[in-house]
Amino acid sequence: EPPPPAFVPPPGGRAHRVSALPRYSLYARTRLGYLFYQRQVKKARERYPHGHSVPQPFCFPGVKILPIPVLSNNYSYLVIDTGSGQAAVIDPSDPLAVQAAIEEEGVMLEAIFCTHKHWDHSGGNEALCQKHNSCRVYGSALDAIPQLTNPLADREKVSVGCLTFEALATPGHTVGHMVYVLDGAPFGSPPCLFSGDLLFLAGCGRPFEGSPETMLASLDVAVGLGEDTLLWPGHEYALECLTFASLLELDNSALEQKLQWAVQQRQEKRSTCPSTLGEEQTYNPFLRTHRPELQEALGLWQGTGEDPDAFRARVLKEVRRRKDLYQAT
Repeated sequence: EPPPPAFVPPPGGRAHRVSALPRYSLYARTRLGYLFYQRQVKKARERYPHGHSVPQPFCFPGVKILPIPVLSNNYSYLVIDTGSGQAAVIDPSDPLAVQAAIEEEGVMLEAIFCTHKHWDHSGGNEALCQKHNSCRVYGSALDAIPQLTNPLADREKVSVGCLTFEALATPGHTVGHMVYVLDGAPFGSPPCLFSGDLLFLAGCGRPFEGSPETMLASLDVAVGLGEDTLLWPGHEYALECLTFASLLELDNSALEQKLQWAVQQRQEKRSTCPSTLGEEQTYNPFLRTHRPELQEALGLWQGTGEDPDAFRARVLKEVRRRKDLYQAT
């Protein structure tokens, strides 16, 4: 996600907070954002020479998914058709880290799938395309994705070797945000959702370019993929998100168990992905807007004659408001 307040150097060099919308516009729409991204990459390479987390490859017969920890908490994903050696990468933030993984695996990069335009998800596109001439860049035409060669429509499918990815439009975080679903059926595996900044383990991206109603509809698209779907998020936010969620639902045993597990994982710098969409619905407050226990914890009740989805959007808005306050403390 875009950086916290005060990334923009003020006159005289003193730190000050910048209001959210102008700060976001500077990051997403000007060269200042790209320069900040470059600084992020440089600092992360120095601080985490081997990545912020220990990568744990995930293998099915014929498929290998390799999370690549980049920046301070991002994940890129190298998805390999092990039969042909063809591969795709999702959200290549740091091109050096992604290229190192490509070389170590000995694969051919055929496709870049970009969930959205933010530099921490698209900043490596240009360098990788220069290195891999046949590589195509896929994403929404509604986002200004660097080096985009193949704009995708909602529900459009793309094949890379034996791998089939389906693009789903999930606006909210950005107008053109898309997620990508790898069809697991040919490999006897569940579907894999590469969710970018739509959905995290126990969390959800900020709706910078959409309303709560828009974000709710996009989250419902993800939930509709089925409970066995594996969730591969764009960030390692599990510990922060689970801790926040535990402050909302004090008696949620699934949440308590997942938080204890995440604490152990992060103490060992191990990745917390993937989770499943079924799991997420037991502890992720952004997917529990329909649950009376969460509604009551927030002090919200459905009005007489209020549309159920309008009420859920109101619940989502309140969860988001509290999460933003939690992050600011």
